[in-house]
Amino acid sequence: MSLKIITDSACDLPQEIVEEYDIIVLSFPVYIEGKEFLDGETIEPREVYDAIRADLVPTTAQVPLSSFIAAFRKYASEGRACLYLAFSSKMSGTCATAHLAADQVRSEYPSAQIAIVDTRSGSLGQGLIVLEAAQMAREGKGTEEIVKRAEELSENGVEHVFSVDDLNYLHRGGRVSYASAFIGSLLSVKPILHVKDGLIIPFQKVRGTRKALERIVELVKERASGDPDQLIAITHADDPGKAQQLQDLLREKLGYRNFLVNVVGCVLGCHIGLGGVAAFFVGKEQAAAAN
Repeated sequence: MSLKIITDSACDLPQEIVEEYDIIVLSFPVYIEGKEFLDGETIEPREVYDAIRADLVPTTAQVPLSSFIAAFRKYASEGRACLYLAFSSKMSGTCATAHLAADQVRSEYPSAQIAIVDTRSGSLGQGLIVLEAAQMAREGKGTEEIVKRAEELSENGVEHVFSVDDLNYLHRGGRVSYASAFIGSLLSVKPILHVKDGLIIPFQKVRGTRKALERIVELVKERASGDPDQLIAITHADDPGKAQQLQDLLREKLGYRNFLVNVVGCVLGCHIGLGGVAAFFVGKEQAAAAN
């Protein structure tokens, strides 16, 4: 039996891909006005964005230990190896919880083959790593080869380049000062951010949505392989029109033609607010290593 791929709902992979590759997705709890939901099971992104529009403050918690134990125990009991590809440990304690669960299951099943990789990524950055691992598993690649490739991609191999609309959400998460958030909102300043070593880092501001999209395109040009068939993933925070604009620019200016587009899911949607847009892709070096 091939390696079983497990991830969590921060990966933002479309349901059709999850089903096509039979990926196990463990749900983060989401809380709105004290009521608990399970991401992708009892709540969808639209409901989170509706709550934000209603001036509520949705929050999330770690994937429960019991969810990991149940998943790992199932495949250990079947004698099947599994690989959990985790949301960045710098943004959540979920990866550490998975290690605790793996240790418990190994105490019950000493021969259990459970691998855990901290993707140092989120949203479709994480999703691209999960997708490649699932594709390799389908092709019959060995566990060691798949885990090695996932680790390579997780070492800053997947680029995250994005912008958000409301700087106050970044302020709430401690990303920018209150002054910069206030001024940014007044002047329609859009921060450009990326992820390094598993952390979200703001590194530039531009004025207006169009310039933000154009700057993302410039960064894709600098950091991606340039192969028009390279998969470029795009997510949006309940703004499909903005995602379409970005896709059109990437196609027109850089010639890319292979896209994976989805809404930012509940996990990150709770923390970035409305209107953000992002591009994710394997960086030049790792793209070359795959060929």
